[in-house]
Amino acid sequence: MAGIGAQELLLILLVVLLLFGAKKIPELAQGLGKGIREFRKAVRDTKEELEKPEEENNSDKKS
Repeated sequence: MAGIGAQELLLILLVVLLLFGAKKIPELAQGLGKGIREFRKAVRDTKEELEKPEEENNSDKKS
C-alpha cells in the first residue's frame, strides 16, 4: 500500500486552507510544533526514568 502522494497532500492542504483560513494556519502549525516537542520531551523523560533504576541496580551489584 502506497503512502500519501503529492496530489493527496495538495488536496489536504487545500481543505485545511479552506476550513481554517490563511490567518489561522501559522497558529495551528505553532501549536502542533509545541505539542510534538512536549510529547518528545515526555518520551525522553520517561525513558530516562526507566533507565535510572537500572543504572542504580548495576552500581549496587558492583559494590
